[in-house]
Amino acid sequence: MFFHCSPGFLDDHQRDGSVDGQHKLPSSDSFTIKKHYLPFGLFEISGICGSTFTFKNRCDYMVWPGILSSAASTPLDSTGFELNPGESRSFEASPGWSGRFWGRTGCTFDSSGQGSCATGDCGSNQISCNGAGATPPATLAEFTIGSPSASNPQDFYDVSLVDGYNLPMAVDAHGGTGACGTTGCVTDLNRMCPSELRAGDGQACKSACEAFGNPEYCCSGPFGTPDTCHPSVYSETFKSACPRSYSYAYDDATSTFTCTGADYTITFCPASTSQKSSTDSSVPASVPAVPASTGTTTNDSPVLPKAPQPEDDPGSGSSWLPSFEIGGSSRRISYNALTSILISLFALCLSQL
Repeated sequence: MFFHCSPGFLDDHQRDGSVDGQHKLPSSDSFTIKKHYLPFGLFEISGICGSTFTFKNRCDYMVWPGILSSAASTPLDSTGFELNPGESRSFEASPGWSGRFWGRTGCTFDSSGQGSCATGDCGSNQISCNGAGATPPATLAEFTIGSPSASNPQDFYDVSLVDGYNLPMAVDAHGGTGACGTTGCVTDLNRMCPSELRAGDGQACKSACEAFGNPEYCCSGPFGTPDTCHPSVYSETFKSACPRSYSYAYDDATSTFTCTGADYTITFCPASTSQKSSTDSSVPASVPAVPASTGTTTNDSPVLPKAPQPEDDPGSGSSWLPSFEIGGSSRRISYNALTSILISLFALCLSQL
């Protein structure tokens, strides 16, 4: 039988203070058990729980994440919120959810929550976006979460610069199976944005499509197919700086990632390039390459571009017991603790009969 997911079953131990009267923010040490198979053939805990999205702000300035769910998806608990430097916040998404996330910057809101943002504004004049998307230019994280009942239960995700760029962002998958690569754009493109693509005072960088409107840049009209729309000098500049991000509409081959049964962390300013650099008008002579990674993290932030490998799976050891993850750590629960958990879960399962 399947074990039913409930709020009490996903137990987040919290360390941070509350934000806007909401529950306390889950830390990176949050203890979550889900999407794993329990032994003894009694019952399964699988991807019926959907996915958890955790937003982390590693910038040295405030970010206001925006959330847009597709029309066919159950909306998340928020469509927009504020995230102070160093804070994190998590949301549960149901199986089959699809939508996009972005970060708004330079926002000014009054005591009633009315206002607007310098970049990524969704036009709602509120902290909540209420079903509206980001005004370009904005860095986007896009997801389609798989469903266990579907013929293909994989999740699909990407970070896109097709609508331009406003801040560094990375997406890290954990707890899932499959390739589950880390993707994103950790380079500060605002510092190297060509003058003809600069938005405002340099707080964001437009796409060539938005800046010029030409069909060959927008992959529209006679250029509306993969065979006729090709990278431009501008999209190639984006691609060189952020090789795992979408740089133009048909950049699928190197920019779409898959995983099954995972949770995801969306990190704003994930690397040392996270300083706000809206006023630096200098453009480097060459595009800086994303540094090679050993798969380690700095300050709990993902580092590109190494993708997790099957041999890195904490559950791939010789033990027949499953490896339950604690947050983003590969530590294992002791046998006694695991036994207690199994007994408690079995008792709770029986109580539902």
